[in-house]
Amino acid sequence: MNGLQVLALLVGVLLTCQAAGTSVPDHPPYSWCNNSTQLSDRLVAEIRGYGPVVAAIIERVMQGPEQNQTYEELANFVDRFGARMAGSRNLENAIDYVVALLERRGLDAVYTEEAEVPHWVRGNESAWLLKPRLQRLNILGLGGSVGTPPEGIMAPVLVVKSFDELRAKAHQARGKIVVFNEDYTSYPSTVAYREDGASAARQAGAVAALVRSVTPFSIGSPHTGWMTYGENNAARIPSACITVEDAEFLERLQQRGVEMKIQLVMDAKNLPHTTSRNTVAELRGSTVPDEVVLVSGHLDSWDVGQGAMDDGGGAFIAWRALAVLRSLGLRPRRTLRCVLWTGEEEGIWGGRAYYKRHQREAPNMNVVMESDMGTFRPLGLMLASANPTARCMAEHVLGLMGALNATRLRLGDDGPDTKQWVERGVPGATLDTANEKYFYFHHTDGDTMTVEDPVNLDLCTAFWAAVAFVFADLSERLPR
Repeated sequence: MNGLQVLALLVGVLLTCQAAGTSVPDHPPYSWCNNSTQLSDRLVAEIRGYGPVVAAIIERVMQGPEQNQTYEELANFVDRFGARMAGSRNLENAIDYVVALLERRGLDAVYTEEAEVPHWVRGNESAWLLKPRLQRLNILGLGGSVGTPPEGIMAPVLVVKSFDELRAKAHQARGKIVVFNEDYTSYPSTVAYREDGASAARQAGAVAALVRSVTPFSIGSPHTGWMTYGENNAARIPSACITVEDAEFLERLQQRGVEMKIQLVMDAKNLPHTTSRNTVAELRGSTVPDEVVLVSGHLDSWDVGQGAMDDGGGAFIAWRALAVLRSLGLRPRRTLRCVLWTGEEEGIWGGRAYYKRHQREAPNMNVVMESDMGTFRPLGLMLASANPTARCMAEHVLGLMGALNATRLRLGDDGPDTKQWVERGVPGATLDTANEKYFYFHHTDGDTMTVEDPVNLDLCTAFWAAVAFVFADLSERLPR
């Protein structure tokens, strides 16, 4: 950023603040900074000096010509393409659309890189309770699952609450459809039943597995997701998620001693792996272009809903951050690189392919940023760094975000596609939002634009653009 750019931004922001009668908020206390991690006075002053630039970015998105544009662009995209499953022609068409969109925005480099992805097809599916009465069970087959025979599987039912209970009742599971009615505690702990339930049930002799959807709240919607069969690939049984309501209903019947029988039909197929693409766009750095700040989200989605929340919003605030900065004439010292991943839902295929191809760039990666937990009201960042000074430095950068009320810094690593970079020692940052309802919609037909809010998308876009710019333009990198 040159002197003329700074001067122009200062004048614009001062005029805006005078007109609005506002000022830049006071900096919050820095809880991650202590005597051993205090930044130099020079660096603190440098970070605070970005206040007018951050204000200009916020004004551009929240009140200027970029207002509502993230929502409109995302709505156009998901309404046009809908679900974007890895391996599908629709995902590749969606990628072509985004490439053309980024090229029209005039970014410095727009290109794609190939990545191998699985190709799983759901097909028709149904589940019926046949005894003690006829009732349709709402299901979503799990990605990676095998199908049933054409006539389906008809079998009695065993309901269990945990893997431990299944092991204790393994003698009762043979020839049955095992239903897991596990309690939801947290997503990381509960998702094991979705991922490994079929393998555990098969080891006990079951013929199929139905898993309570991994969610803290339900209105009769099943949640899909990826599952695995472990090393024993020869022993595979079909698996699907059922609703919380149906899982609890079946357990109540079992507790009363009622005999149950279910018919499960799934046409699911695992086709040969195919080729998809990561989408890349850059805003080249002005003085150290070989150093990179990466911002990212994934373009693929599940085959239900529209993938607006997971992760259309995260992908679109990533590329929109670069577009907003370009519209302001801002070019940071380091390169800002946007990567829109493919094949995330099936096991981070795009992220792993990108790391394999670019891992030699690790010494020049300043920070890797990812948004894949919803674009609700931004609160701050989740930082993955073992370096106390990096935490203090990030907290000072977040101190600039008071106008967005997004100054919180928490430790953690929720970036699945950037995880390998973090394990290599690169600082990782993920968007922290008020996403208490994220798992209400996660991997369901309800993941549509109805979940998204135009103002929240603007807040996330402004926050993402401002944080990425400051990280990329500071004279010092985040230490490792």
